[in-house]
Amino acid sequence: MPDVKNYFRNPQPFRVPTTDGKLIEEHVGLASTGTGQYSVAHMVAPPQWGEPYQRPEFDEITIVVRGRKRFEIDDEVVELQAGESLLIRAGARVRYSNPFDAECEYWSVCVPAFNPATVHREP
Repeated sequence: MPDVKNYFRNPQPFRVPTTDGKLIEEHVGLASTGTGQYSVAHMVAPPQWGEPYQRPEFDEITIVVRGRKRFEIDDEVVELQAGESLLIRAGARVRYSNPFDAECEYWSVCVPAFNPATVHREP
């Protein structure tokens, strides 16, 4: 029987290529470790950053470390600051942004893992 360890050490996260100035480092997930059950990513959104609305097929937990982040969720606006967290359930229509003048650093956990095919971004 092969020697299978009960852990996986990832010495370097997968850096997701972006064109909008946002840093995305996936530590665990489909792109970094082939894990489909969940993903964990560290992100830094530059000032005045935003992305289109989406309707993901996964739950997403956001934990803000530094700065503030805005969420537009099914006609409601929620803003988080450092030390706060938010769970957005699969199927919600959501838009993420940082319309503020400082970077926003945060962690994201998706269950199941983030997948470009199941995020359903609007044009």
